[in-house]
Amino acid sequence: MASLFDLSGKTAAITGCTRGIGQQMAIALAEAGADVVLIQRDTTNTTTHDSIKELGRQVYIITCDLSSSTEASMLVSRVVEAAGKVDILVNAAGIQRRHPAHQFPEPDWNEVLQINLSTVFTLCRDIAAHWIASSSHGRIINVASLLSFQGGFTVPAYTAAKHAVVGITKSFANEWASKGIAVNAIAPGYIATDMNEALMKDATRSRQIMERIPQARWGKPEDFKGPCVFLASEKASSYVNGECLVVDGGWMGR
Repeated sequence: MASLFDLSGKTAAITGCTRGIGQQMAIALAEAGADVVLIQRDTTNTTTHDSIKELGRQVYIITCDLSSSTEASMLVSRVVEAAGKVDILVNAAGIQRRHPAHQFPEPDWNEVLQINLSTVFTLCRDIAAHWIASSSHGRIINVASLLSFQGGFTVPAYTAAKHAVVGITKSFANEWASKGIAVNAIAPGYIATDMNEALMKDATRSRQIMERIPQARWGKPEDFKGPCVFLASEKASSYVNGECLVVDGGWMGR
């Protein structure tokens, strides 16, 4: 059974890896045997890098401003050149901007859509093109959200982006599954990360959220290690494609 989740010999590239869910996913991939390419804005935070290095895996940092369409369009070729190959791509980077919908500023809308959607599209497209051209198989994991299914409050840009992430995940899977490329998503529920700090500090909203979660706790970044390795493993999830795995403590079933 352990061999189903063994990623030895694989190389994974992951965005949004310096903290929170992305960091735990990156460490989990390394714990399962993969070498890891960490895509970061800069090199000031080496916590994830150092943790993976201690596991004895190869680990690289590639710097990229994911808010720049130009930099994003060159990223896959840089990653492949640095690591030699990529077998797994995890799009975990994301930002949040909160304003009442009728006052939501266009620059914030554009920034959220660029990082949370357009860059995800670009990286999926480019890695798939590389795999198809080289007759390789590969696995893509996009990070969605409960707001891929719900509307939320004061987060119209994030909601639009995360709805679309699930849409393109399904669309890409339809086109690429026959070519040996799996494209799936993971939708986190309410997780205790920096992105949700404002919600956790809002006593009323935090209480309302907790009352709806059947497991009666906020999620932890570590809760995503298993789901990530499952979807990254061609053996463990060989017939899973175009799926969005919800990890929410039961929120969506309430």
